[in-house]
Amino acid sequence: MSGAALLLRTYGMPGMADVRETVAAAGVWAPLAFLALHTGLTVGPVPRTVFTLVAGALFGWAVGLVLTLVATNLAAVIAFALVRATGGRLVERYARGRAVNWVRLRLDHHGLLAVTSLRLVPAVPFAVLNYLSGLSAVRFWPYLLGTAVGIVPGTVAIVVLGDAVTGTPPPALIVASVVCGLVGLAGVVIAARRPLPEDVREPEPQPL
Repeated sequence: MSGAALLLRTYGMPGMADVRETVAAAGVWAPLAFLALHTGLTVGPVPRTVFTLVAGALFGWAVGLVLTLVATNLAAVIAFALVRATGGRLVERYARGRAVNWVRLRLDHHGLLAVTSLRLVPAVPFAVLNYLSGLSAVRFWPYLLGTAVGIVPGTVAIVVLGDAVTGTPPPALIVASVVCGLVGLAGVVIAARRPLPEDVREPEPQPL
């Protein structure tokens, strides 16, 4: 620890510009390593927000956005496939409560629209929705399409925020970030107000 403190005192804390130069010098290996790490960890219950911010800070908004979207979709597909392949026994053990039932009812009865709208809701954890989708009756292609579309607004907003750490992004990106954030909030209304079949009893929604 004392050695690290001495180095920092001598050379100073590296700025984001220096970190980006180091990442750029690593060539293709840096984005590949980030992609693998992001995908692997977010298959489990690890929040993806940190990776999304870091992607913007390290690679800029354009490359960071591509990496994050690819990694997020890969993690979603792997988690979904694992639940389906194992019969969901482990996940089913913990899939209890009114909030979980509320989400599963929408996945069972609304498919693509349910996945898309729930992906827009910031309060619904990414990994939890992956697992519940695997347990539900939703088919793979509606799940994948709903995920690919639903994660875009929130991802754009956070990647642009991460990129802003390194400087001043173009005003158009700031506007896009705000708009995407508002679209994400609209997902709450869409998911909550979409009617269910009349013969389905709906529990009162609770926060996850």
